[in-house]
Amino acid sequence: MEGPAPVGIIEGYYGEPWSWEARAAQVSFLQPHGLQFYMYAPKADAFLRKRWREPHPDDQSQAISEFATHCRQNGVRFGVGLSPFELYRDFSAQAQSDLAAKLAHLDSLGVEDLGVLFDDMRGDLPDLAEIQIRIVHWIAERSSARRIILCPTYYSDDPVLDLGFGRRPPGYLEAMGKGLDPAIQMFWTGEEVCSREYSAAHLQRVGDQMRRKPVLWDNYPVNDGPRMSPYLFVRSVTGRPASIRPHLAAHAVNPALQPVLSRIPLLSLFESYQAGEDYQYLSAFRRATEAVLGPALASDIQRHLMFLNDVGLEALGERVTWLRQRYAVHDHPAAREVVDWLDGRWRMTREMMNHD
Repeated sequence: MEGPAPVGIIEGYYGEPWSWEARAAQVSFLQPHGLQFYMYAPKADAFLRKRWREPHPDDQSQAISEFATHCRQNGVRFGVGLSPFELYRDFSAQAQSDLAAKLAHLDSLGVEDLGVLFDDMRGDLPDLAEIQIRIVHWIAERSSARRIILCPTYYSDDPVLDLGFGRRPPGYLEAMGKGLDPAIQMFWTGEEVCSREYSAAHLQRVGDQMRRKPVLWDNYPVNDGPRMSPYLFVRSVTGRPASIRPHLAAHAVNPALQPVLSRIPLLSLFESYQAGEDYQYLSAFRRATEAVLGPALASDIQRHLMFLNDVGLEALGERVTWLRQRYAVHDHPAAREVVDWLDGRWRMTREMMNHD
């Protein structure tokens, strides 16, 4: 009998990547709570995006391989998200040779799950689905990954994708679903790129179009970009009821730029799935903050939730100074994340995203 959809992390954010120490600590902390997979795919890793034809430098390759081992030792599937930038515009013999070498390189690092990510690229081509299907099938024949997950160029109903990357071809999602090998899974972010909530009805409709259950790419609590980086999204999850889980192949969370603070909403997601209709988001927030932060720091985060999560850095004004003083006294990595955020460390511009 098919088990519940696994829950994991996909590092799909723009901006400053986590350290390898932070990633290892994240797996060690979250696996006992239910973390089942981890996909490494930060937009700032150029060797997975615009420089995808090049292998990672030796030090980075070693770090990825060691992290893959750490995941396996903790019973967590390890994956990498490869974004071969606009490959579907020129899938030539040279491109195929370069791609084969890249796949062999990723195989050597211990990749179990391979994401083929065509997100955030122009897609206004009439035969986009057919070309992308051909590429993904080509990859599947050559990769040793046990699971392949495609992120389509149009991965949400959100019209912002058409504004940013060209109008989607008619029937694109249906064509992808019809032509793609059923063994290959597909990412989907929901009704919006950053969806406020998910319903069983929506996911069932998308699953029918895809002809497979979607792998949910959940853009909460991610806080990259100029619009979201002024906020710390630590509020516990809402709009992710247990009733959606049977309609998913997996649930992948795109975390915040702050790794330790990201654990708070992640723990609440696990609780939402476990508690079902008994889930209460504020109680879950209190439990998660205490589990991640300890009682003293949790008390401050609980009191200042509105400032961090809702008001945001740009509107805090003079409160920045006293909040900084308040959190500087705590000897905890999450408190340092708050202080760094108050100091503007993670503030992002549109130019920074384009650079990635």
